Amino acid sequence: MQAKNLNGGQELICMNVDKVYDWVIEERNFEFTLPSATAVTFLPTPTAAPTTAQLLGATVTCEVEPDPTTPIEILDRDDRQFVINGDPVTLQQLNIRKNFVITLTVTLADGRVFTSAPPTLPGATTPINPFLRFSRCEQVTLCAPEGTDVEVVFTDLDCFVCSSGTITAVLDTTTGVLTFAFSNLQISIVSCQSIQSTFPVTVEFLAEFCEPRDVLPTPCPAPIRPDQCPVVFPAFGNGDNGDNG
Repeated sequence: MQAKNLNGGQELICMNVDKVYDWVIEERNFEFTLPSATAVTFLPTPTAAPTTAQLLGATVTCEVEPDPTTPIEILDRDDRQFVINGDPVTLQQLNIRKNFVITLTVTLADGRVFTSAPPTLPGATTPINPFLRFSRCEQVTLCAPEGTDVEVVFTDLDCFVCSSGTITAVLDTTTGVLTFAFSNLQISIVSCQSIQSTFPVTVEFLAEFCEPRDVLPTPCPAPIRPDQCPVVFPAFGNGDNGDNG
């Protein structure tokens, strides 16, 4: 059986897509406090540890990103009964754990910059900076029945250092490891998150196939000749010096 167009270039098409059951966008702000006097490993390794005087003018900044291994975990999903606009409806209360990684940067007054090592270096079995990996949990109510997937996407994720306290630096000459300790490191984190519950479905719809656009015209440029010097030639060299006598 040969397929035929239904209306001009239109055809019935079946396509696999994700159906969105529910979708919310939320703003979540929270704090991260590093335990006092925690030694944080920094790179690169200097020849000598920064002095107390050099650390007095240091600035501390931060970056936050979802944990690359397990950014989101759905811990639990419970049915809850609600009445919305007079109609009973069953929604799901989700317990979500979000995992993050903090990167710290210390900039000294003399311009030297040190960046915290990741929580775990590639190939290493022992964490280097385990305290820079942290989690936050929250509850979200969605239409997300069992079987749907829940996806959390951060549309905005930023942080700033509210306080660093006193900074001390130690360089282990045996291992070559530089560590900074902060007496009162407090970080504020701002996030905007898009949360969707989805399920893969196959849908049928009437559509037209796209056509390729026309190729952009690229005409050859007109020939270009160098500028002439009419002051000296041909007016100056044709024997006509303007003398009529």
